[in-house]
Amino acid sequence: MLTRSRPAARPRGFSLIELMVTVSLLGVLVMLAMPSMAAWIRNNKVRTVADALHNGLRVAQSEATRRSRQVVFALTNSPTPATSLTAVVNGSYWAAKTVKLATGNTDAADFIDSGTLNGTSSDVQIIGPVTICFSALGRMVTNTTPGVSGGSCDTASGTAQYDIKLDGPEARPLRVLVSLGGQVRMCDPAKALSSTHPDGCP
Repeated sequence: MLTRSRPAARPRGFSLIELMVTVSLLGVLVMLAMPSMAAWIRNNKVRTVADALHNGLRVAQSEATRRSRQVVFALTNSPTPATSLTAVVNGSYWAAKTVKLATGNTDAADFIDSGTLNGTSSDVQIIGPVTICFSALGRMVTNTTPGVSGGSCDTASGTAQYDIKLDGPEARPLRVLVSLGGQVRMCDPAKALSSTHPDGCP
């Protein structure tokens, strides 16, 4: 009895040459994507710190109007600003507290809130005033004794400016502005404010 021969089964899987070509292509794609990925990570660090600073300033300003009390916003390196608050340049945290009503008044200053700025991005720099005081109307006011060690609020420049930046190539800086009237906004210093660039800085 004759039997029909079956064709040999095709081997399954990839050949060594196919694997080498695939790995080579993946390597080229990764090399091309690395610079843009590194720039995205650096810019995301700056954005995170700028957002935290912007939110902290908004908290201080809104609490001043809500409580009808003067509130001081401060940069600090203290992780527990509710118990120990010293204002420092380029602080890793922000804190807000009410200002004592008057000298000799028994009314104490209340701690409001605090948050992390560059605790997770220690290489991000914050250049700006260490303290800002908001009046009961939410406007910036001058106060040489806001009740924060190392802090003094000054409105001589009119607008308070914080520049948030990261040294290195392709790191896009951001800026947070506080106007004399108390408006807080974030902008891109690389762009001029216009109808085509509403995110630009004045």
